[in-house]
Amino acid sequence: MAREVKEYTCIVCPMGCPLKAELEDGKVVRVTGNSCPRGEKYAVTESTAPRRVLTSTVRVTGGHLPLCPVRTKGDIPKEKLFDAMKAVNALRIEAPVSIGKVLIENICGTGVPLVATRDIHKA
Repeated sequence: MAREVKEYTCIVCPMGCPLKAELEDGKVVRVTGNSCPRGEKYAVTESTAPRRVLTSTVRVTGGHLPLCPVRTKGDIPKEKLFDAMKAVNALRIEAPVSIGKVLIENICGTGVPLVATRDIHKA
């Protein structure tokens, strides 16, 4: 039985609780340090299947700006971040672009769309 303790600072709310997640054979058996249930959920997810929201920029042709800020509409598995960034870096979009426009419907098979976070007008 492999026992392990992982330490985190919770980022769910501004309190920043110092968390300790105790794992046995890769499964969380106890979380301490959290002042609310959201902290416990964060520690479990971070220990077993971490997820992140991806934010970046995409090249724009014909726009008043050369880049458009983008983000995933939800979090994606952390291990998919590098593949998702390859997809983002390969993407080129044509102006105009509206905030909220879906640029990739299902980034890297995660079921999460990539959306524009700024309006880009034609040059």
